[in-house]
Amino acid sequence: MTIWFAFNGDADGLCAVHQLRLAGAKPARIVTGVKRDILLLERVDAMAGDHVVVADISLDANRSALERLLASDVQVTWFDHHYAGQLPEHDKFAANIITASSVCSSLLVDQVLGARYRGWAVTAAFGDNLGDVARGVGRVSKLGAAQLDQLQELGVLMNYNAYGETVADLHVDPAALFARLDGYADPLQFIAGDSFVGDLRDAMQSDLAAARGARVLTDTPRSAAFELPEASWARRVQGVFANQLAAAHPQRAHALLVKKSAGYVVSVRAPQSNLRGADALCLTFASGGGRAGAAGINHLPAADVARFLNAFRHAYP
Repeated sequence: MTIWFAFNGDADGLCAVHQLRLAGAKPARIVTGVKRDILLLERVDAMAGDHVVVADISLDANRSALERLLASDVQVTWFDHHYAGQLPEHDKFAANIITASSVCSSLLVDQVLGARYRGWAVTAAFGDNLGDVARGVGRVSKLGAAQLDQLQELGVLMNYNAYGETVADLHVDPAALFARLDGYADPLQFIAGDSFVGDLRDAMQSDLAAARGARVLTDTPRSAAFELPEASWARRVQGVFANQLAAAHPQRAHALLVKKSAGYVVSVRAPQSNLRGADALCLTFASGGGRAGAAGINHLPAADVARFLNAFRHAYP
């Protein structure tokens, strides 16, 4: 039997499967990529008797590939918090999917594993912009303020590292980062023993400084949208910049449009005071998806920008 891991290349996907690896699930094959590369099951050519573990990608977006795997007698276990649609009923399929705004995939794995590697779940929650949740869970596990600050920085940097059009935009290939995490049961040990945090800290701050010149598309007390240019730094910083905007203005929804060929990549953040509606908004556009508090559109044609901005303002009046 071959064990496959198919996972989002952001903090949540990486920390989810890393916990499972620490618990004894040793993958022979991995499939991952940039944060918005979510059609990962299309690249899994598992055979009868194999086991595919999926983390932090939408089941609904990968439904056809999932049905193919199940029909081939492949066992599939799924951990996720994005919109899933109808779950298949199959004796080879096990789902751990909860779409509540207060969970992430790594916290679901943490529950299954009985908090054995909780530091990694806390790191992922920070990366997914669930700061209050992360600190609450961390305090239950007796993590101090200074330790939580370290895990927050690691989670944010892991998430920052996942944004880009292709792996070439990233500082570290998520597959290579997954390999670097191997053996670290505690993320604080990883921070001390690996150069990842030090290498990416200055790079992220440089990208954020450039993002502060974003063009304003709309700005009301309830919603604001900004445009960034077609550039590697803009593609890298879109997630962390959107999260910073959300934290600075918790009563306001935010949308960030990053220029790409013939259109835009869109990141949406619901107001921190009311984490709802981001997924419903983005799902009305082709290639849209996500979760209630944070969602996106992989390709918004330039001709649809006005329609999106109108829908955005109406979603958060």
